[in-house]
Amino acid sequence: MDRDKIKSAVELFIEGIGEDKNREGLKGTPERIADMCEEILYGAGKDPKQELSVYFNEDHEELVLVRNISFFSMCEHHMLPFFGKANVAYIPKKGKLTGISKIARVVDISSRKLQLQERMTSEVADSIFEVLEPYGVAVVIKAQHLCMMMRGVKKEDSFVITSAIRGIFRKSASSRNEILSLLRD
Repeated sequence: MDRDKIKSAVELFIEGIGEDKNREGLKGTPERIADMCEEILYGAGKDPKQELSVYFNEDHEELVLVRNISFFSMCEHHMLPFFGKANVAYIPKKGKLTGISKIARVVDISSRKLQLQERMTSEVADSIFEVLEPYGVAVVIKAQHLCMMMRGVKKEDSFVITSAIRGIFRKSASSRNEILSLLRD
């Protein structure tokens, strides 16, 4: 990231909204925003598939489900946060498993950038499907978007739910129904 460009842009933004960039409360804001960008947008330019480079073989070809993985991201249209829970399931083929923390890291890398929820959902599913080559992958994400809550239509209680279904979950209604039943709260 180019911290100098971020700081200059924040200074211009502060001036653009009619504030004094030298006011006591705003003096360090450009630096703080640059720090924030490095922290919350660290997934920019990273490939979530790299998190799956470590896997192991175990005699297990049954469902693996990691529920309620907390995440936050930044809407690329309004640069406001969206946040929620990701649910990721896969059925390993030939025992090719990954650590469950790796699944959470795939979600983190996919979310920690300027993003769309729809793209994030597909990116998580595709990463797992391409690297682990399982029988199937299902990703369901439920999130709240501050761009819908704070501005525009101002619907504070709205949620967006997206899904990406690959392999057997797409082809088999019974497999798909199994995963969906496990995701009901």
